[in-house]
Amino acid sequence: MPVQVWATWFPRDGKPQTFIEGYPLDKLDLSAQGKSPFRFHVADNEVGENFCRGSLETEGHRIAWDLRYRSNFRVTLSSKGWIGFSRTPHSDAEFSGQITFDQRTWAGNLLGVGVQGHNCGYRHRGFWTWAHAYFPRQGGQGSTLEALVYDIPFGLIFRKAVLWHDGRPFEFRGIKEVEQDARDFRWRFAGTSPDGLLVEADFQGEDVSTHRLPYLKTDCSGSFEVANNSLARSMLRVTQPDGRVEELATTTGAVLEMAGARLQSE
Repeated sequence: MPVQVWATWFPRDGKPQTFIEGYPLDKLDLSAQGKSPFRFHVADNEVGENFCRGSLETEGHRIAWDLRYRSNFRVTLSSKGWIGFSRTPHSDAEFSGQITFDQRTWAGNLLGVGVQGHNCGYRHRGFWTWAHAYFPRQGGQGSTLEALVYDIPFGLIFRKAVLWHDGRPFEFRGIKEVEQDARDFRWRFAGTSPDGLLVEADFQGEDVSTHRLPYLKTDCSGSFEVANNSLARSMLRVTQPDGRVEELATTTGAVLEMAGARLQSE
């Protein structure tokens, strides 16, 4: 089916599970390009500007969610015309509402924190590595770091990271990858912003929570592997132009994803 709704369960100490339900294209209600408010609706599943709700019954499981989210920061990491874009309308999202998985239900006015993003393109890239981390901070709003690397035509590679820190965005173009290890599922990189802020980031996802799935190519000519860990760990070292250093860390508040040729090193 051309329209799909995915739900993935990442248990803290178990193997992730993905559930997919497909629908025919004529069942999709989608807002027109560039129109606001955004709307995606199919069957009992809907995504709006600041909410999402849905219900799936598949493979003997029942999954339902009714969530609202708010944030202070949004960012477009990439916008490359016909190649596609990667946008995050809620980078430091705070979620409220309810999630049900079989007989278990989680609910709260602050249910969790994380990211809500949109990615779009005419076809998948040959490879990509993407990561996002939310760092809680005492006495202030959280910081987020998002980074993306992927191949573009003529043998070029797109590299960019954006840090939301102390209520300000810092952009890092052409980040330097220190380590990219598909086997241990680790990604380390560093970059300097135009105003002299240095970041050194370390994402690690090498445990049972790393989830590997075959993605169908958009022309249906085959599939390729995508690995994701939505319970990854991350450490961040931020060095100010005046030499002041701040270190941030999260044990489960990061996401790391690798796809395509970047997994063939295994």
